[in-house]
Amino acid sequence: MTGIFQSALAGGRGLLVGWILPSLINVLIFGFVVVPELSRFDAPGAEAARAAIFGLVATAVLGLVLAALQIPLYRVLEGHLGWPRRLAQARRRRHLARKHLVRNRVDAVSLVRRERHLTGDEKSVLDAFRAHPVISRHLAADLRRGPVWFAVLEERLHRYPVDDRQVAATRLGNAIRRFEEYGHDRYRLDSQVLWHELNAAVPEPVRKQTDDARMSVDFFVCLLYGHLLVVVAAGIDLALGAAVRPWLVVATMIGLLPLTVIWYRLAVVATDEWAGAVRAMVNLGRQPLATALGFALPQQIDEERAMWRLFGDFVGSGFRPGLDALDAYRVAPEEPGAGDPPRPAEPAPGDGRPS
Repeated sequence: MTGIFQSALAGGRGLLVGWILPSLINVLIFGFVVVPELSRFDAPGAEAARAAIFGLVATAVLGLVLAALQIPLYRVLEGHLGWPRRLAQARRRRHLARKHLVRNRVDAVSLVRRERHLTGDEKSVLDAFRAHPVISRHLAADLRRGPVWFAVLEERLHRYPVDDRQVAATRLGNAIRRFEEYGHDRYRLDSQVLWHELNAAVPEPVRKQTDDARMSVDFFVCLLYGHLLVVVAAGIDLALGAAVRPWLVVATMIGLLPLTVIWYRLAVVATDEWAGAVRAMVNLGRQPLATALGFALPQQIDEERAMWRLFGDFVGSGFRPGLDALDAYRVAPEEPGAGDPPRPAEPAPGDGRPS
């Protein structure tokens, strides 16, 4: 047990804050509500020690298990795993319609703000917005709420992926997909395929910034799933008639379910920092990644996009005819020893160094 926590404190701050800490919160709720006999910290020495050991062991086990299962746990919340096909498609269509509505509202407010300087085509677009029964109603309300509300609308829009084909079935799925597609949309650099290469090439501060940003999202996701586990355990406790304080168990179940919705919303908001960190990783990591791979980064953006598209195909699907076009971007390797520093002279006998 001590080794686990020492490892977490030494090199796993994300594990400690993102998964162990929220697990501790849920274990304490479980202990005080469902099995109060295991949380008697005011009991005599032996029983208090037993309660403390139970809390530490349960926290470590729950946190490590949830961290190990984080990929499927995220997939469920993103709408990619465990969702009926028709429901997922319906939710995706709904979010696609929301994205288009928010984008039209942002465009309409932006056009109204510079209405005096619009071109003929832009005036036609603004007239179409004002004639639309839904957008015109939102436009009047958005203008009344002022610039702060306009910034909120832009935040909502930026939590969707740029490509409509990438829109997912849930808010969290869209908030995460927006930065998963960022590298491919801007540079044709598939950060999902090249994540480990990119992570190894970027400077340490950029890598740490990404890890810290994800830690906040992990915290709320772990808190959410832990609450659901506590609610299930409390329900089983009630069904078996083993609850010591049934009223407290029921009140806890009623209170935790709305909290899961709050934690989900906060996880979506917390992805903003994560998205910024991944964006910085892609923007700042392209040059060192290209250098590490033996490529010369092209000066023209179209050429760079072509290079990353070819290399992404090379890594993702293997070599095939046509991928030898990558040769145009490769640089000749340096001759062995050409850039090596001079080697120190061999020490003379009797200079005091151990033999």
